[in-house]
This record gives sequence, C-alpha cells and structure tokens, in this order.
Amino acid sequence: MIEALVDIDQQLFHIVNEGMANPVLDVLCPIFRNKLTWIPAYVVVAYFFYRWYGIKALALLAMAGITIALSDQISATFIKQHFHRLRPCNNVLMQARGLVPCGGGYSFVSSHAANHFALAMYISLVVPVHLHKKWAAFLFPWAAIIAFSQVYVGVHYPADVTAGAILGILIGLVTAMAGNKLMQYLNERYPSR
Repeated sequence: MIEALVDIDQQLFHIVNEGMANPVLDVLCPIFRNKLTWIPAYVVVAYFFYRWYGIKALALLAMAGITIALSDQISATFIKQHFHRLRPCNNVLMQARGLVPCGGGYSFVSSHAANHFALAMYISLVVPVHLHKKWAAFLFPWAAIIAFSQVYVGVHYPADVTAGAILGILIGLVTAMAGNKLMQYLNERYPSR
C-alpha cells in the first residue's frame, strides 16, 4: 500500500516537474518560491494590521512570527528528521529537473508549504471578521502557488507540499485562536478611545 502511494506521488511529481515544463513557469516558479519575493506583501499586511488595530497590531505581528517559527521548527526539526525522505533533486532515480539549488535536508514535509499555509490561515483569521473571506480568497491561492512551485522546481514531491499545507493550516488555526484571544484581552485591558 505504501509503495503504491509513493509510486503515485512520484508519478505526480514527474507530471508537474517535467510534464508541465514551459519557459514561463521556468522563470516564475523560482521567483514565487523565493522568500524575499514576498517581503512587500508582508509590509502591506503589517500596514493593514496597524491601520485596523493601531499599536496593538504589534501583538498580532508577534503572533505571526510565532506562527512561522512553530511551523518551521515542527516541519524541519521534528518531521523531516523523523522521515528522512530524500528530495527529488537529490534522488538519482528521480531524474528531476532542478531549477534552483537542491538544498540540504530532507523533503517530507515541505517547510515552505507549511510556513505559507500557516501564515495564510493565521492572517485570514485575525483580520477583522468581515474581511475573513476576502483575505482567505487571496492568501490560500498565494500559499498554493508557492507550494506548487516547490514541486515544479524539483525540490519537493506533491505529498510533501500537501502534508506541509495540512500542518500549516493546523498551526495557523491554533495560533489564530491564540492571537484573537490576545487581542480580546488587550481590547478589554486597553480599550480604544
């Protein structure tokens, strides 16, 4: 059963990594998966948080940092070290098209996917209630594009990014609940004037 699932995962990898190959995605996917690409988006989020919550936004931004730290450490330090799955670009049997440096470490789960889905879930749940759906409609496709890019450039299998997305969503859900409780406490303790 496990061998059949691994075989399906590898076939899906080849469909994305080789079968979907084209010059446009060859340029865009390495850019999409680069964490520096998204710095302007993070600045925009910080701006909106400040606009909605004032100085209390610092608490939500700190919780966003905790969300990323938890996601990154759980995926990289605990899960990857338990499964020891080679990245497709490091697996000589996979013959992956590598568009970026392969990097060290293991493949399962994708920390990129976990981190971005955690952030997507967290942000979409801590924005003002009437904006949850609008922000989610942008944030989850954004995280999915980053996860897809990980497979396209040859550094992760589809199962890696799927498991990373699930992990991230769960972490983001927990930290969003904590962030909302923190904001409730701050609003009670320091009401706006």
